[in-house]
Amino acid sequence: MSIHDASIGRASVTFVLISLCVLVGGLSCPDDAPRSPVSSRTEDAGEVSVFFTGSELGALKPCGCSGGQLGGLSKRAAIFDRVPAAGRVAVDTGTLVAGTGEQDLIKFRILFEAFRLLEYDVVHLTDEDVETARTLGLSAPQNGPFAVIGTPWEPDRNDPPTGFVKRRIARDREVAARLLSVDARKDRPESAAELFAHPAGEYEVNILILRNADAESRRIWAESARADCLVVPSESDEPRIYSEPGERPLVFAVARLGRYVSRLRVRFPGPGTEPVLFLEDIPVEETLADDGALVNLYRQYQELVRRSELLEKYPRIPLPEGLQYVGSQACQSCHSYEHAAWSEKAHADAFATLVRVGSDRDPECVICHVIGMDRESGFISEQKTPHLKDVGCENCHGPGSEHVRNAGWTATAEPKMSCLDCHTPEHSSGYAGNEAEYLEKIKHWREP
Repeated sequence: MSIHDASIGRASVTFVLISLCVLVGGLSCPDDAPRSPVSSRTEDAGEVSVFFTGSELGALKPCGCSGGQLGGLSKRAAIFDRVPAAGRVAVDTGTLVAGTGEQDLIKFRILFEAFRLLEYDVVHLTDEDVETARTLGLSAPQNGPFAVIGTPWEPDRNDPPTGFVKRRIARDREVAARLLSVDARKDRPESAAELFAHPAGEYEVNILILRNADAESRRIWAESARADCLVVPSESDEPRIYSEPGERPLVFAVARLGRYVSRLRVRFPGPGTEPVLFLEDIPVEETLADDGALVNLYRQYQELVRRSELLEKYPRIPLPEGLQYVGSQACQSCHSYEHAAWSEKAHADAFATLVRVGSDRDPECVICHVIGMDRESGFISEQKTPHLKDVGCENCHGPGSEHVRNAGWTATAEPKMSCLDCHTPEHSSGYAGNEAEYLEKIKHWREP
């Protein structure tokens, strides 16, 4: 069995994606015009670069609640365009979303459209990705803007490993980047070795994407598969290298959440020689330029979320003992100093920050900018529960209905939020180690 300049096998087909503009009437489609280059600067064309991303887990962009956050689909073009199109290959290793909820399914479609706009060459699907695609009713086979390899579409079939070849040019040399997807639990390393034994060109780099792998299977496949490079499942928000310096194959995992792009730089000293590999992990920094088509696509994602009314559908559990949220204004009559001081702090304007960026209907964002969104009587929407928007008294002190009814004789009770519920490394990169400084920013009480 050979690998051709197109994906092969039942799993290696692209999906028929129902257009985003069909999903919601009147929603415009992303700009189909070719991307304008983010930068005119490109690097030396004497090598081929294979760019790897993966384990997106639905992270389309950082939340933006603090500076220094990494990631964002709209910034990847600035990294890809450092290399001439004729000398690069773009690969996503899969695990596109974190679950199968309605918002995850919206993100799944958005990611496929983003891969098209970013001119990806191949997208690798994991078992979870294929299940999500089935849930969406996406079908195969059809040709599309990029190849799809990975988990077999029909779960009961024992199809052979699926692969893909992309030929690129480096200083007049044609280099074949050959990718093969295997399942560490089902496939045999010998099957990959047999395929890699057949030359794909005078200059070639053999890349193995290993699904469902643990440390032991990484070792077995590294020893037996005859690959130049082994890409294994992601375990961290930062990229990882598992092989020793100079060891062949190079074994690594991409970072989760799109925070880094891994760039495999491939050079050949001469005909018939093994490739010289350099792995560079590039942080997707907020200072990188945004691509207009991807920015527009994210706005359409926000519109899909809004029209889906996910806030209203958010699962809510009852509060204990019949408690209810009453809103910060109900505390003002007895706690006038505290309320006035709170009103001047950023927490009192938390919901407006979402309105300004169009995320005020996104439950993943809203939950940390309002009171009690995950509880009955908590925030539903700005129209239905305006008194519960912003980070208010009851976030930290608990639901106040009994406290207010008994003029303060009944203490507030659980559930209460802690700072760490929202100030996570993902959403508040500067919080850890600076807790006292952050506390000063919200101080609204008199010292004893």
